[in-house]
Amino acid sequence: MRNQIIQLCLLGFFCCTVSTFGQSVFGKWKTIDDRTGLPKGVIEIYKKDGLMYGKVVEILEDGKEGVKCTKCDGEMKDKPVEGMEIITAGEKHDDGEWKGKRLFDPEQAMTFRFKIWLNPDNSDELKVRGYLAFIYRTQTWLRLEG
Repeated sequence: MRNQIIQLCLLGFFCCTVSTFGQSVFGKWKTIDDRTGLPKGVIEIYKKDGLMYGKVVEILEDGKEGVKCTKCDGEMKDKPVEGMEIITAGEKHDDGEWKGKRLFDPEQAMTFRFKIWLNPDNSDELKVRGYLAFIYRTQTWLRLEG
């Protein structure tokens, strides 16, 4: 009987650990164009010094592999988009949302304020909202395994 209780406790702990792991915003996400519904790229979101960062790790659009940021200014001009940091220094808020002042769109060469959160109905969907003044646009990114 005692062994069964221990096994049940361990099973419960394991299930909670797996459930919590799946709830993280960190990892690799496939971006989906909110206008066309087509995949655009893979973004890796990671934590550094308690803040959220994200970089492009793969371009998925046909014919755009190896694309460079031709519209960018300064040191980013003509740099490869793959490997580019597009989310910088997001801070976690009590409501589970991450907010920050730099979500960079290399296609438009524009920087937006942002809010990022997991879809409360599906933790394999990430909601990414960029703000420019009072106008905003939201995309849904899909979690990649591994």
